[in-house]
Amino acid sequence: MRLRGSFMKIFAYTYTDPLLEPAPDPTTWGWELDYIYQDLGKRSQRQQLFNDCKTEPPDCLVIRRLEELGDTVEEVSLHLTELQAMGITLIAIEQNYNSSQNSLNPRAELLKLLYEIQRDQRSRRIRTGHARNRLDGAPPPGKAPYGYRRGKGKYTIDRTTSPVVKDFFEHFLLYSSLRGAVRYIAKKYGKKISVTTGRRWLTNPVYRGDTAYQNGEIISNTHLPIINREEAAQVDRLLRRNSRLPPRTASAPRSLAGLVICHECQSHMTVTRVTIRNQEKEYLYLRPISCPKRPKCRAIAYQEVLEQTIQAICRDLPLAVALINFPQLDAVKNSFIEAISRQQEILNQLSTLLETGVLDTDTAKLRAYKIRTEISTLQAKLATLPPVNLLSVAQAVSIPQFWLDLSEAERRFYFREFIRQIEIIRQDKVWKLQVVFIF
Repeated sequence: MRLRGSFMKIFAYTYTDPLLEPAPDPTTWGWELDYIYQDLGKRSQRQQLFNDCKTEPPDCLVIRRLEELGDTVEEVSLHLTELQAMGITLIAIEQNYNSSQNSLNPRAELLKLLYEIQRDQRSRRIRTGHARNRLDGAPPPGKAPYGYRRGKGKYTIDRTTSPVVKDFFEHFLLYSSLRGAVRYIAKKYGKKISVTTGRRWLTNPVYRGDTAYQNGEIISNTHLPIINREEAAQVDRLLRRNSRLPPRTASAPRSLAGLVICHECQSHMTVTRVTIRNQEKEYLYLRPISCPKRPKCRAIAYQEVLEQTIQAICRDLPLAVALINFPQLDAVKNSFIEAISRQQEILNQLSTLLETGVLDTDTAKLRAYKIRTEISTLQAKLATLPPVNLLSVAQAVSIPQFWLDLSEAERRFYFREFIRQIEIIRQDKVWKLQVVFIF
């Protein structure tokens, strides 16, 4: 690549392994260069560089790091000797190395750099091996997640432990309580995990049939999943919904816990239980947690708020859903589906390009890997959209009897599927409530 000339004749050379990094921008050197030689995976330009140096040697050769000159320490040392014999100054800008500068002990300095090169190249070979495994969709190094074991180049389901994970997900989907799911598998299977581990299970792509790598990239459909795509999307919705609630209310036994707020003092309201001595009956109330007013906002009977909440949902939810622009939502979904389909078509064409010699094996694998990560990204965006059956679900839950037939845990699940917040609006000694939906 010919660039603007300068008083000194300066060449630059870069080597990039496409498995590990993108090619550098040739305009960011900060030097007035006569020519840039760039190698991507192979070393053809390096050979051209040394051929040109023999016929029209430059005054200076600029590189980023010394190890770009070869794949081994011996190869780097050989090329350093060649450049020295031709009288060409070598500058490695990222290592602050300049072969023309005087040093008290230049040999010791070079030996130190060569030792660093040897260490870096060892690390590079390991990372390259991991990168090649990624291209093949193989799992990263390390122990397989609980519920799986390592097979030939992929995760395989462990039929002994996978039922525990499946039951954990089903319990969370049914009751939307992370702590409850953790307690459930501890009691049923004797499998004790922390809440943090449970959250990692819920978000781990491996259980969805995908493989995630340390660079943050995800490849879809690399092995058999424990939960399907619809269940995974619902898990993500539940986690996002629970993250908006006050701490520990996601697993609270009462369906209104964490949802009610006092409009007057803007304090969240907690469920309190009152009993009378020598009587089994209990009374439930909602009272503000941190009301700053004097006197404090009074408590309200839990059952009254529950009944009015059900009435509000049956009355207002169909109207709220009707205002959603479903054609626009469908258009967004269709655009994601079409983009995934286009990427899949390109992926299917790679085998033909490989057979006809248009692409070599390494390039085809790298291209396939990038396409599969793009498909995974599009699928993740598609999963964040509301479920397609929202309209029919809204009609079903708008029947009062539907709510009366549910347990508190089941009501809690559906409340949090639709409700962002319930506001208690006080007017003298009476009050009314307003339900704020999540859409």
